[in-house]
Amino acid sequence: MSQRRGLLIIISSPSGAGKSTLSRRLLAWDPDIRFSVSATTRAARPGEVDGEHYFFLTKDKFAELVAGGNMLEHATVFGNSYGSPRGPVEEAINAGKDLLFDIDWQGGQQIRASALGKHVLSIFILPPSMKELERRLISRAQDAPEVIEKRMQQSRDEISHWPEYDYVLVNDDLSETETRLRTIIQAERLRLSQQPDVVDVVRRLNAEYEGEA
Repeated sequence: MSQRRGLLIIISSPSGAGKSTLSRRLLAWDPDIRFSVSATTRAARPGEVDGEHYFFLTKDKFAELVAGGNMLEHATVFGNSYGSPRGPVEEAINAGKDLLFDIDWQGGQQIRASALGKHVLSIFILPPSMKELERRLISRAQDAPEVIEKRMQQSRDEISHWPEYDYVLVNDDLSETETRLRTIIQAERLRLSQQPDVVDVVRRLNAEYEGEA
């Protein structure tokens, strides 16, 4: 069996549309899918392990990776830098492992524009309605009313970027959306850019044909 290349799976959605739940289900579904480990300049918190939760880097090392084009995407949040180092991502791709990215639409734009952009599979998750989105945020009982209001305001901007994605799914039923996600991933794994051995197969077929001529 030929070795495929891994996919860089970007799933985006407004808060409450189901991205986190769907991501967890994908990880449980297939061991070849794993979360991409980001790098950060913030200090490790108790219990966090370098290389497992984050790659903890100095500001100088982080800046060096960015300057050398070795950070696929990066951003600064509350004075700390976060990004996706290129090296571990390339290793995963070459090993046939799919990486799931927990990033926003801006990070997705950067990765699609990077040297590894041809391996990107981007999917945007829409809620069935804004009323349902608000209901889900309230039912989580995680945020104060003012936070929920802010998330609802942010969702409009996030949703406006849906045309930038390869696929758009309306999450009106979680199980059905998960099934559609699985179907998309299985099909995209067969994309020509993900099958490096096809060229060798075609050469062999041509050689066999010429040998019979």
